Amino acid sequence: MPNSISAKKSHRQSLKRRARNRGQRSALRTSVKKVRDAVANGETEEAASLLSAAAKKLDQAAAKNLIHANKAARTKSRLAKLINNSGE
Repeated sequence: MPNSISAKKSHRQSLKRRARNRGQRSALRTSVKKVRDAVANGETEEAASLLSAAAKKLDQAAAKNLIHANKAARTKSRLAKLINNSGE
């Protein structure tokens, strides 16, 4: 447990940040999962619209350093590739 006043404040701040980050990361994973599920069910048009929403969330998460920028780019690329190959 923190002893000093500044350490206590820092601990409170870290708990708030952790809660916010967990919520945003969960929403991000859910949006990516929706795209994958749509592709698995053969709903290519819906998957394409969900991809744009997921890409926006990925970019926002990368901008906030919630995830690394390269991870966002890699995930968007893999989802787009999945959608493009699902029509074949």
